[in-house]
Amino acid sequence: MKVHLKALGCRLNEAELEQWSQQFRAGGHDIVPDAPDADVLVLNTCAVTNEASGKSRRLMHRLYRENPAAKLVVSGCYASLQAAEVAQTLGVDLVVPNTEKDQLPQTVMQHFALPVMPAIATEPGEAPLFIRGRHRAFIKIQDGCRYRCTFCIVTVARGDERSRTEADIIAEINTLHQQGIQEIVLAGVHVGGYGSDTQTSLYALVQAILRETDIPRIRFASVEPWDLPDDFFALFSNPRLMPHMHLPLQSGADSVLRRMARRCKTTEFAALVAEARRSVPGFNVTTDIIVGFPGETDEEWEQTLAYVESVGFGHLHIFSYSIREGTKAARLPDQVTDALKKARSQALHGLGERLKYVWLQQQLGQTVPVLWEYGRVSDDGQRIYTGYTPNYCKVRVSVADNVLLENTIRQTLLTGVDDDAVLCGSLSDAH
Repeated sequence: MKVHLKALGCRLNEAELEQWSQQFRAGGHDIVPDAPDADVLVLNTCAVTNEASGKSRRLMHRLYRENPAAKLVVSGCYASLQAAEVAQTLGVDLVVPNTEKDQLPQTVMQHFALPVMPAIATEPGEAPLFIRGRHRAFIKIQDGCRYRCTFCIVTVARGDERSRTEADIIAEINTLHQQGIQEIVLAGVHVGGYGSDTQTSLYALVQAILRETDIPRIRFASVEPWDLPDDFFALFSNPRLMPHMHLPLQSGADSVLRRMARRCKTTEFAALVAEARRSVPGFNVTTDIIVGFPGETDEEWEQTLAYVESVGFGHLHIFSYSIREGTKAARLPDQVTDALKKARSQALHGLGERLKYVWLQQQLGQTVPVLWEYGRVSDDGQRIYTGYTPNYCKVRVSVADNVLLENTIRQTLLTGVDDDAVLCGSLSDAH
């Protein structure tokens, strides 16, 4: 049978798609890139904001319109929080809650009694990752979170922390590497809390991955800026660990962080960033900021702007606060008006663009290994590739049409910044 997989939202949702695709293929089924070609459609939904819930609903309807004959399976945070509503949606055949999503392929195959191809057809082949047009693999290392930030619905949808075993994770990484993957991203709801339920730690996991795999590049998805041990950045002395972390701050005002029930103060966050930059040359820190959290005053907002500028992030993910029923923040007084949120968001976007340009300028003149991902032929017959530096800056290079770079790592001189805030480069190795 042909299965089409689709995800909205976080990198953990993407990591789960990677796992599902492997399991479906192991069961003898094909992963197809286009919904109209599928017998089964699987959607991994998101509910981190009201907008994400809306996108999840619209995507359910779109998948059904594109292929009404296919079986439509819906999972993820939106499907878990609104299970009854999703189950009643036109075209939805099966809802798999987050608590059961690790077994989703098996559930789907049993529920629809999908015929399985003979065992000989399940020999290892091309990674589902490549079929879905991706050049790095997201590895789910844990699920759930023990903390309850007042704005977050994901911890409600995902439940308690559950860590995968080191052996499981390492086996998945080695399989993907054998299939040609060059880079993996460790993902979870609370990545820094890995091992809290199994008497181990993220530090120990990374040591094991470095010891028991040969994958060239290892990254982290979003990591909360707490639970990292004092010596964590010593791990980055191994060049296989990419010098970039996304550390979600959410606000630059301690009073707002208290209302959010965040476990990190601005002084502690600044110290963490300083340690990372002191320990690892060229370390890139990116972050999330929520604009217009309930009760956010003009003074608190000015504190956030000043703090963000003082830290100097390489990139900002900016979210306007939206009420999520079922969270404590939904009941907080002094909700900020949409007009004020929009104005503050525009101001922060402007600051973020300035900081990113400054950061990119600092990269110029360096020669770094770039993992090249996508190529297209330009009007003048050149082939233009895009890829990422170790510290996760997007870079573009123009080469002759017969030079094939996709999924290779090549030394590249960083020469400029274009109008789209993308680095320009030239290959510095001769072969």
